[in-house]
Amino acid sequence: MKKIILCLALALPLFAAKPVSIKGSDTMVIMNARLAEAYMTANGGTTLQVSGGGSGVGIAALINGTTDIAASSRPIKTSEIDKLKARFATTGYTFPIARDGLSVYLNTANPVKELTLAQIRDIYTGRITNWKQIGGNDAQIILYSRENSSGTYTYFKDVVLLTRDFSPRAQTLQGTAAVVNAVAKDANGIGYGGAAYAKGIRFAAVKKDEKSPAILPSLETVRSGAYPISRYLYYYTRVKPSKEMKSFIDWATGPAGQEIVGKVGYFPVK
Repeated sequence: MKKIILCLALALPLFAAKPVSIKGSDTMVIMNARLAEAYMTANGGTTLQVSGGGSGVGIAALINGTTDIAASSRPIKTSEIDKLKARFATTGYTFPIARDGLSVYLNTANPVKELTLAQIRDIYTGRITNWKQIGGNDAQIILYSRENSSGTYTYFKDVVLLTRDFSPRAQTLQGTAAVVNAVAKDANGIGYGGAAYAKGIRFAAVKKDEKSPAILPSLETVRSGAYPISRYLYYYTRVKPSKEMKSFIDWATGPAGQEIVGKVGYFPVK
């Protein structure tokens, strides 16, 4: 499986501290890279190594002891906590880093402007297959999805599909950027992913049900809970952070780091 890997480092002094590794969510990888770059610029002699691969990959690396921080766009599972506890005698530590309005991507030429949660579920489970069934053009809906190691995939399946299986017609793509690019080139395509990736596509306004207003993801609607598909983005560690790890996480959740979170296109946790 192809992985997104970004290695970020500044020139180090002879006795530099051990690098801190951050691995996991492809949804978060650009944000993590920007946070790491800014932190290293402000703290010479520090090395942060950022890589993607998916939330499941990051949490697996945390359990295997091959990363310091797992970046995940979904909550850690009970089974994963059990594995962490069995190997390291710890249940780990959780740090919400950002909030995200998990967004439904449409091509800019698509006349459909809004969708209910039930319609999105029916589209991705294969009950709705033509755009004309929901007020669009007479054309087959082309489904784009994330790979099953993705936290975004897991969250979407659990929360939007209510754990039902994806339609076998859904095309699995590696990374949110690939989903965005596919929808941007396909007038009949639909995808889903983080709110920070809105380039060349537009968001569908989402309704909780037929009687609810259609809501677009924004800082106000995500914070208030009005947007119906919002989530936290997390860092997980095996041990209580100390030294460089603590310093970075404190900075990332503080004003400077949260400003970068907002600039990337996600929403601050504070």
